[in-house]
Amino acid sequence: MLCTPFWRSKESFGRRMPLRKVMRNTGWMLFDKIFRQGTVFCLNIWITRYLGPEKFGLLSYATAFVSLFMAVANLGLFGIVTRDLVKYPESRNEIIGTALLLKIVGGLTAVVLAVTTIHFLRPGDTFSLYLVVIVSSGMIFQAFEVFDFWFLSQLQSKNSFWANFPGFLLIILVKIMLVVTGAPLSAFAWATFFEIVLAAMGFLFMYHRTTGELLKLQFSLAWTKMLLKDSFPLVFAGLMMMIYTRIDQVMLGQMTGDGVVGVYSAAAKIAEFWYVLPTMLLQSLYPGIIAAKNINSSTYANYLQRLFDSMAVASWLFALPLCLFAGSVITLLYGKAYVGAATVLSVYVMSGIFVMVGHVREYWVTVENCTRFSLYSTSLGALVNIILNLILIPRYGAVGAAYATLFALVAGSYLMNLFSSQTRHIFRMQTSAIMLFPAILRLSKHGVLKKMI
Repeated sequence: MLCTPFWRSKESFGRRMPLRKVMRNTGWMLFDKIFRQGTVFCLNIWITRYLGPEKFGLLSYATAFVSLFMAVANLGLFGIVTRDLVKYPESRNEIIGTALLLKIVGGLTAVVLAVTTIHFLRPGDTFSLYLVVIVSSGMIFQAFEVFDFWFLSQLQSKNSFWANFPGFLLIILVKIMLVVTGAPLSAFAWATFFEIVLAAMGFLFMYHRTTGELLKLQFSLAWTKMLLKDSFPLVFAGLMMMIYTRIDQVMLGQMTGDGVVGVYSAAAKIAEFWYVLPTMLLQSLYPGIIAAKNINSSTYANYLQRLFDSMAVASWLFALPLCLFAGSVITLLYGKAYVGAATVLSVYVMSGIFVMVGHVREYWVTVENCTRFSLYSTSLGALVNIILNLILIPRYGAVGAAYATLFALVAGSYLMNLFSSQTRHIFRMQTSAIMLFPAILRLSKHGVLKKMI
């Protein structure tokens, strides 16, 4: 979840920057996301078919396993650093220099934790260890994303795009060649690692090109204390989020086998493909939530309900066809080797409904500054996911993991709101939206449904 100060800083964007620059910046971000997601999705279908469930499952397991330690590498600095760069642009050399060193240390720590843990979880499995070493090493070079924080704080997403794009395009071509030439599994892990390295080099180049102050970066003990003080709670929140969203694949790999993970991951990638668009939409509508709150409580409630309705209806429109035709979709995209993913997809895709109404709630949480509630709900979802995976995976395999994820999202993103007087009205709004037909009637009344369709 993005922290409150980051969004406050986003408000200050509007005060400092011309509207045209804001719109251009959003356009670059949207183009980057859509282009990347579409390209990667199509390429991943090809790679998934080429590797087969067993090899693809092992790669997915290694990636999901490493992601559990991502919170340690990130240190929760994204929103904090961006906020402070907006507030104190004159201190950018100290802020960026300090954040860069902290993230490098965090990345090294995460690598050590990941490699040590996989050694104990899979003793004697040298190839899994090898893959985890390759994939986790990328977390060290992700430290250079701090330069992206600067571009974001200055509404310069165009620079972020050009920092990433050449390396991204090169690695896409490399992965295509790997499939064509019949490369081994480890080559795909190395390709992912070098994509991160190339992005790091791109950020270094673009930052120096646009500011000329790369060599002026400084480490500051004072800024270290301030950054870590604000970001420390977010590390735990990030850890809970990663467990919430990735523990299913890790537990599947430990309790069943890599082939089952491959089947599960193939279904999950289809079900999650569309998440980027509504997420970007919600980001653009965030100022409207703040504006509605500042008018009166009725306007605020109506605006929130409309957001819940829009996300729920869009989720149903995406989920129902996939649920009904999961078998045909899986066979068409992945081939008969992944036929077992059809049932997984039909269950997993329903999770998107609760993901989206949960996203709207997170923006409400940010506006109301109830970040502790978000931490509690994420922790509940993670706990439910672990418990249900322990119960369902031995009996139902990948389908059991899909149900565990679905029920965990229902608990953390939806039912949790019922048990607090502060969020009970959010529960009622979500319920009304999830019921679909009341949501459709409200959106039709306001003409929103026609725009969606």
